[in-house]
Amino acid sequence: MNQLTPYLCVPDARSAIEWYATALGAEVTYPPVVMDDGRVGHCELAIGQAHWMMSDPFDSAGVAAPDPNRGSAVSLHLTVTDVDAVAARVSAAGISMTRGPEDSPPAGRVAVFTDPFGHRWFLNQPAED
Repeated sequence: MNQLTPYLCVPDARSAIEWYATALGAEVTYPPVVMDDGRVGHCELAIGQAHWMMSDPFDSAGVAAPDPNRGSAVSLHLTVTDVDAVAARVSAAGISMTRGPEDSPPAGRVAVFTDPFGHRWFLNQPAED
């Protein structure tokens, strides 16, 4: 079996957990491992079957959050059943869409945003056959 799981670094993992839960409906599937200095060394979240891992920055390990002055090197593609509903929750959480929601054949309905932690998300509601 092959599986690819993103491991995000965010500037404030505790705030990110709350934001992802509110805006995207994420659930913590592995509770935060708190290091001696108070930083979150590891946690895991999921939205349905979509999983990711996350931590605070660790300079000593070369783990850094995205630079807000640069574009994202990676986009996270999240398939959802209702793009408009998720986009509305993201907007209510203080983030503007950089694209959509809009119909984008043949992909279906899409929306794009950058979360408060610098990660770019592509929401996709596949077109019905």
